[in-house]
Amino acid sequence: MTLQRLVDQDRAEIRFRLDGRELAARQGDTLLTAILAAGEGWLRESEFGDGPRAGFCLMGACQDCWVSVEGLGRVCACTTLVAAGMEVRRS
Repeated sequence: MTLQRLVDQDRAEIRFRLDGRELAARQGDTLLTAILAAGEGWLRESEFGDGPRAGFCLMGACQDCWVSVEGLGRVCACTTLVAAGMEVRRS
């Protein structure tokens, strides 16, 4: 799945790392938005064997989009803003 950004293209571009690879995001993006907009279609594998997962509730309640951020620990990607230089690992 590839998402296409339709609005906010004028916001400053920032760089962060996901699993060791540098990706681009826009200032003000959540981690979930940044990861999906960069062409990464998933955050984790389902523990029930039904494939990759990319968030569910999109408001920080379900814990389906948890990722690990250096210095912060586990966070919900849908409610955490991406920051320049952020090191993120899929949980």
